[in-house]
Amino acid sequence: MQVTRRTFLKVCASGLGSSSAAMLGFSPGVSLAEVREFKLVRSTETRNTCPYCSVSCGLIMHSMGDKSKNAVSSIFHIEGDPDHPVNRGTLCPKGAGLVDFIHSPNRLKYPEYRAPGANEWKRISWDEAFTRVARLMKDDRDKNFIARNAAGATVNRWLTTGFLAASASSNESGYITHKAIRSTGILAFDNQARV
Repeated sequence: MQVTRRTFLKVCASGLGSSSAAMLGFSPGVSLAEVREFKLVRSTETRNTCPYCSVSCGLIMHSMGDKSKNAVSSIFHIEGDPDHPVNRGTLCPKGAGLVDFIHSPNRLKYPEYRAPGANEWKRISWDEAFTRVARLMKDDRDKNFIARNAAGATVNRWLTTGFLAASASSNESGYITHKAIRSTGILAFDNQARV
């Protein structure tokens, strides 16, 4: 039998290809006959806003879980919301990589406090954090509140504290936040969307 170089390479390539496919469990009859289920079919959709910048792009987060009382769902896919008026389904690279941000082992999930002069942060409860912030604000306001200026006119100013509102808020919640902060006398108030 006369074997040419071309015939030898064809036989070797087809043998190697079929054996490699068989080793990987590829069976054309079974795999081609099966219809693959779309990965988002059984997921739960949750709409949210991207936390990165002041653009406030809309997101659709897909999570999977059995929805039982004590089970925690896990987010496995995030995409832009095509119905959102800001981004219309598009996301920047940081927004597109939010799944990695959510599942990062370095993500801070709880409030922490570092005492003055201490080297380490210690985890505190949300109640402790809110109470501490409220107490510090109250003490600062009591100490630095200006009811009247030098001319005797009522000014009701609190100049030693500022507030930066979130850009992800709607117009209504932004308006309410503005009214609440201004009612305390804070003048240094801004919104992240304007920064």
